[in-house]
Amino acid sequence: MTLLEVIKDASVNSKPLDSPLDYPIVLNPGGILPNLKPEVEDESSSSLIKPLIGWQISQTDAEIIDVSKKFFTQLKAKLKNTNNLDKGKDVAGLVLDGSVSLEIWEVVKALIVNGITEHSCYSDLVTKLVVKKRSDLLCLCIKHGFDLGSSEILTILRYFLSPSKDSYDSMVTVKKEWECQALLAIEKASDSNLKKKYLLIAKEASILLMMAYDGFSASEICLHYLFSSSNINDVMLSPSFSKLNSKELINLIRYLAKWLKKYERFPQAGPCPKASSVSVLGLNVCDWVPKLEDVIKCLGLVLDENFSSLVLHPQFHEELRSIEGVVSCLTVEAKFCHLMTDVVDKIKIEVKGENN
Repeated sequence: MTLLEVIKDASVNSKPLDSPLDYPIVLNPGGILPNLKPEVEDESSSSLIKPLIGWQISQTDAEIIDVSKKFFTQLKAKLKNTNNLDKGKDVAGLVLDGSVSLEIWEVVKALIVNGITEHSCYSDLVTKLVVKKRSDLLCLCIKHGFDLGSSEILTILRYFLSPSKDSYDSMVTVKKEWECQALLAIEKASDSNLKKKYLLIAKEASILLMMAYDGFSASEICLHYLFSSSNINDVMLSPSFSKLNSKELINLIRYLAKWLKKYERFPQAGPCPKASSVSVLGLNVCDWVPKLEDVIKCLGLVLDENFSSLVLHPQFHEELRSIEGVVSCLTVEAKFCHLMTDVVDKIKIEVKGENN
């Protein structure tokens, strides 16, 4: 069918506005117009209208058209009987599926952040976001997904532990967000206009964020969300760790070892929840810095689940020796802190007795 015939057919056989369009998107003319050629190569013809051939939609546009038409049909079928809808969740699932396929990322982000995405949608959503290399949205899934399962966690772990080259750009976006927050913390810590209590919080936050940013790659910073999430526990992580390959496990151990070394070097660093709750500071990522106890717990799980297979790899022995030295130092510090705690408790009891 020529372009002229398509236009004539569309004008004669007009469809109702509520019916699916054959071309429900704006077609890109760049791949269509250059391919149009006269049907008859007759330069002597004086006719102003010359039939053209070569009208063909690009493969990408054809796929988008197909997805859009299917989405329209499904949505229309669902909306025929609103009594069967689960308070809009069914419609939200269709909108989410269509938005991911059409790459309308702002809509996808809104659905995730506002908690409209159901558990049944996360498995498919995580898989599609991995395929489309949307690291930033995967981090949002970790932050706001209360129903992530072991299969989704395994997919996310593999994506960040063995990142592909074409996923780097979206991971850098996440890293830049952490960089901005770290710089903001430093700025707030030196702001003389802030109250003293806020300055102290900002200083604590600046140490914490500096520790979480320096020395970590873009993909490792994305892992911070996974290992600091209160929605993900040992039961969910353990089966995921057991299914990682040797390369992924070594990368995970290196990541966790970095955290041990950070906490050894900066013993004063610790959770700083007030930094995110105080609006004047706005240091939201402080809530997503893994705690020392979480790091130790995860490292223990990795070693318990995979020690027999890891011991065969020379790289593992190197990492284990490195970790052993750090753990020894942390153990000595922990014993000292325990003794100091006992002394402080005894002094408190004596002071309380004297006052009575």
